[in-house]
Amino acid sequence: MTQRELQQSGLPYRMDDELWSYHYNALRIEKELNNTAGTERKRRMELVQELFASAGEGAYIQPPFYCDYGCNTTVGKNFDCNFDCVFLDCGKITIGDNVLIGPKVGLYAVGHPIDPTLKAEGYIVPYDITIGNNVWIGGSAVICPGVTIGDNTVIGAGSVVTKDIPANVVAVGNPCRVLRPITEEDTKFWTMQIEKQQP
Repeated sequence: MTQRELQQSGLPYRMDDELWSYHYNALRIEKELNNTAGTERKRRMELVQELFASAGEGAYIQPPFYCDYGCNTTVGKNFDCNFDCVFLDCGKITIGDNVLIGPKVGLYAVGHPIDPTLKAEGYIVPYDITIGNNVWIGGSAVICPGVTIGDNTVIGAGSVVTKDIPANVVAVGNPCRVLRPITEEDTKFWTMQIEKQQP
């Protein structure tokens, strides 16, 4: 197997010319994205389409943004990523529809052998991250390798998510734990807040 095939299979790999070429392509697109003006929203959305393996309609990134490959990441429609996020997409990062990513969030789909000899030999271990639909990840949260976050869940700011988080919950902390379910009371409360603003 090639190093790229090892990476895509979730197996330990080492960098070679092919993988460096994918990385350099991501750096090229990132540089253009990070140099766009605030008024260039349409161009930013075009660059998101170019950077990622696939991106749904309306996917948007607020620069600066950094990732390893881009081509290992897929995002759904209405994806919205705030300032200064880092996606280490050595493993696959899969993000659903209507996901909000706060500023300074890190998605780290990668690890290294704990054994010092193998680590020194440059082995990289990909671990996939999956984020469902309608998820909100608060600012400065870290999503660790191999984590899955279920649909409709909210991750509190500053959380370090080391294990899977189910759907329909609010989860916070370091390590991140479920605080409570999202209920009909939440829907009623926020509906009332919005209705108050109606003329």
